[in-house]
This record gives sequence, C-alpha cells and structure tokens, in this order.
Amino acid sequence: MSIKTSLNYSPNFSTYRRVKKNIKYIILHYTGMRSETKAINRLTNVQSKVSCHYFIKRNGSIILMVPEFYEAWHAGISNWKKDKSLNKKSIGIEISNNGHSFGYENFSNKQINSLIKLSKILIKKYNIKKTNVLGHSDIAFDRKKDPGEKFPWERLSKNKVCIWHNIDNNILEKLRSDKTSSKQKIDFFKYLAKIGYFIKTAKSTSKKIKLIKNFQRHFRQNLVNGIIDQECLIIAKRLSKLS
Repeated sequence: MSIKTSLNYSPNFSTYRRVKKNIKYIILHYTGMRSETKAINRLTNVQSKVSCHYFIKRNGSIILMVPEFYEAWHAGISNWKKDKSLNKKSIGIEISNNGHSFGYENFSNKQINSLIKLSKILIKKYNIKKTNVLGHSDIAFDRKKDPGEKFPWERLSKNKVCIWHNIDNNILEKLRSDKTSSKQKIDFFKYLAKIGYFIKTAKSTSKKIKLIKNFQRHFRQNLVNGIIDQECLIIAKRLSKLS
C-alpha cells in the first residue's frame, strides 16, 4: 500500500537518524490555529521550533514535513507508560483544525480517510501496536486537549488503527452520571495507569480534573466534565485489560 504526499520540509527536527525498531508510537494532533496556511507556515518556520512528520489538510491531502527516520518536534514534554519525551519514539501527525480556541470543528471525512490510510501504512511498517496510537492529550494531559472530543477514535478503531472499549452504548448511558465511591475513584486512576497515562504528575485537584477530562475526550466523548462516574469507571476498566 502506498499513499500520495507532497513535500514541504520543516527545518525543525533532530539530525540524528533513528533506528526503525525504536519507532513505536503514532501521536495525533490538531493544529489549533485560525487558518491552515498559518499552521503550515508555523510548522515550517525555523523560529517556531515545532514540526511534525505529516500534515493532513482539510481536503485530505497529505504533506510530508519531516522524514520518518528523523525526530520531529511535535510532542514536547510527554509520557506514556515507561516512556518519556515521546518525540524520540514516535511519528507525529498534525490534522488541520481550528481547535478549541478558534471554533473547534468536526474533522472532514477526507481528512479521516487519509489518516486511516496513512496510519495503516505506518502501523505495518514499524509494527506499531494499536494501543500506541494516541492523542497529544493522552501523553501530555496537563498541557494539551488535542485532537479533542470531536476526533473519531471509534471510527479509527473499526478500521483497526487504535483501541476502543466496544461497550454497548445503551449500557453506558444507564451508568452515566451515577456516582462512584472513594475506592472506585482510586481504582479508576489505577486503570488509567495501566492503560498508560502518567498519573504520577496528577497530584493536585486541577491536574486530576485535566487528566479525567482528557481521558473523556478520547474514550467518553459526549460528556467531558472531569467527573469520575460509573460510565468512566467501566470504560477505564475495560481498556486496562486491553493494554
């Protein structure tokens, strides 16, 4: 399988050549800027010190900005399970979207179709586990929200790109907003740690709420409120068994 890309190289990358076996993650982002042109300009501007490997435009076309064997600067301070500084071990994909600050919009079908095709190629090429296809908000929950609650993770899962809990929605809706006990809240964070979230940094109440919200943005998207209810608990428990 191959996919058509155009080239618009970014100068923002580490010049050492990575070993293929060390590439184990795909990290998905939204651009979070007012325009697609401004986002492309920023990612290719040496002064910004940010970049990505691939950029997916609203029309679904794909731009290669940093060759895969080099480290692009997209993840920043980040953690997942025992790994930190995930730039070193990941492929970063930016998807054009205004983001939460500028009128967060639905991702286009053309974008998601292109992303699925690209992701399948990368998964096969680098033998990437579905559990390691993540959002920026997963690996940097205290700083980021992207790709956000409008990103179709379940659709990607159905195309064998990432994981999903696959619990019947009718069951989940009955549990929504049902309260959890103190012990269950502790269990919830244990499940998140097993999934891969770096809960050690969630010590304050505000950071715990950010962590819960970003878990919800990924896996319980129609209610992002920072509250651990029975629905969140059962989803986290199921996902912990897949990790």
